[in-house]
Amino acid sequence: MRKVFENLGENDNIKEVVSDENCTIIKLQNETGEGIMTIYDVFPGVIIMYNDFHMAYCKSGFQASRDEFVCIDHCREGALENIIDDGYSYSVEKGDLDVDIRKRHIGKYVFPLRHFHGVSIGFYLPIAEKQLSEELKEFPVKLANLQEKFCKEGTPVVIKACSEIDHIFSEIYKVPSKIRKEYFRIKIFELLLFLDALEFEEKEEEKTYFYKTNVEKIREIHALITGDLSKHYTIEELSEKFEMSQTALKSCFKNIYGNSINSYLQNYKINMAASLLRKEKEMSVADIAGSVGYESQSKFASIFKKIIGYTPMEYRKNGRKEEM
Repeated sequence: MRKVFENLGENDNIKEVVSDENCTIIKLQNETGEGIMTIYDVFPGVIIMYNDFHMAYCKSGFQASRDEFVCIDHCREGALENIIDDGYSYSVEKGDLDVDIRKRHIGKYVFPLRHFHGVSIGFYLPIAEKQLSEELKEFPVKLANLQEKFCKEGTPVVIKACSEIDHIFSEIYKVPSKIRKEYFRIKIFELLLFLDALEFEEKEEEKTYFYKTNVEKIREIHALITGDLSKHYTIEELSEKFEMSQTALKSCFKNIYGNSINSYLQNYKINMAASLLRKEKEMSVADIAGSVGYESQSKFASIFKKIIGYTPMEYRKNGRKEEM
């Protein structure tokens, strides 16, 4: 069943590293870095895939031809911006998930922090719908109904981070190998029940998508404010430089990137610092704080703990443990 989800179409340099009865590992590589996708069969028609990317962007050539898929993608760390070929775009940040049917999957995937870690759960409906009902008799959730609820226009919908999403996904990243398959099955039923019960407003869904012509200036602003994190720009300065009203600038930025400029940039800086803490072992916390625009190490440490959940030193120490 993994083969159904492995067809990525015309893409960057991709090769299969490992494939056995337990999992398939795929490596994607281009001039900016590499990504690893580790795929496990859970049920017939259902897979779970761990995504670990250390690159600036990648391209996808895969597109579902009919309404055969439901895919749920969760971001554990980093961020992803999908620039689809027909002009739509959306972004997924730490803790967010999206529900997608892969009908608009062709395009460019940008990793603004140059790293992305998360999980994708894929359902191939011709097989999965029947299999789920056999696995759990009278299970009330129908995959076709989730398609209609979240993706009736064929576009993904992004659900912003919340405690319920964190509860479902946090343990998926820590599953002991000896109980992996059985645990995956439990979590998938839990996730489907959550999505089936979730209520959201139509107008919030519509705000997720914008045509490329409406957001070119916002992308330029994003490139400017993230290009040199030691520099600070006020809304007034950005408004004047890019010839946009302050109201339009703030509204459009929030619709595209999911947060205000100040909140987005704060999260961006802290996530960039987190990446440096793991990669640049010789850099001091003070040097890292300065590199992302914080003159006060104590203020940096306070904000870092608020966003990441650990102090910078604790995070660096935990990172070393995971690598051992």
